[in-house]
Amino acid sequence: MPIDRQTAMAAARQAYAKMARAGAPLCQIVSDDELRDPLAVVDGPGWLGGNIHGWRVLCLAGGGGRQSCLYAAAGADVTVVDLSADMLDLDRQAARARGYSIRLIEGSMDDLSMLAPESFDLVVHPVSTCYLPQITTVFTATARVLRSGGIYISQHKAPVSLQASPTPSSGQHGGAFEIRHGYYDSRPVPEPEPGAVAARLREPGAMEFVHRLEEIFGGLCRNGFIIDDVIEPDHREPNAAIGSFAHRAAFVAPYLRIKAIRRPKGSGIANASTTPTSLWIPDP
Repeated sequence: MPIDRQTAMAAARQAYAKMARAGAPLCQIVSDDELRDPLAVVDGPGWLGGNIHGWRVLCLAGGGGRQSCLYAAAGADVTVVDLSADMLDLDRQAARARGYSIRLIEGSMDDLSMLAPESFDLVVHPVSTCYLPQITTVFTATARVLRSGGIYISQHKAPVSLQASPTPSSGQHGGAFEIRHGYYDSRPVPEPEPGAVAARLREPGAMEFVHRLEEIFGGLCRNGFIIDDVIEPDHREPNAAIGSFAHRAAFVAPYLRIKAIRRPKGSGIANASTTPTSLWIPDP
């Protein structure tokens, strides 16, 4: 039976409340070392051009006391929207300790009606779309608040990673991972058996959904974005122990990171439902 949005959101909120109170790895506030060169931490690919001073930045579903302070340290005017009051409280604590002024809003990533249209230059969106049964509304909401030509950087759990078993079956190279969830299955992915790898890949108690590549890339394009770059972050490690997270990453890439540009007005690109008459190419 399909899961409705409210049920999935409630599960995610509860899961992150527990994680924040337990001091889970995803709920650690920014360190002084990270703040010394904040853009090097948040922009390894160099997608932001080396200077975001004065930019209006939205950290979407990005609470937890880390991302907000990093972008503020780089000179940006930062807003955070997050479903979890506990995660936002970590941002509040971190910002207060370092003297940053950060706007914090409790809300869902797929409803940004509290924000003005075209009010941001950059939207950064850590892994979280997997918690919603449908993601089209996330891209629609993001497109509305991002200015023309603005940048949307999002990271997603790769579909195959959610489909595949956390650990391999026995074998000479330990690389036989099982596909346990259908690609077109709209039901939540079953929780894996407990273990260190599963704990790294999944958030206990949260409902997670596989979103097809068509839904991710096509959803962005159909909502007025032009995909500028795509990265599959490499989490392999030399001589990783068989059955470890780093070993699995050599066979199953866990994440997708996407840089998309909000289609500029007057660019010559028609609506997604029509045939473009010309192609707008972003500056290198």
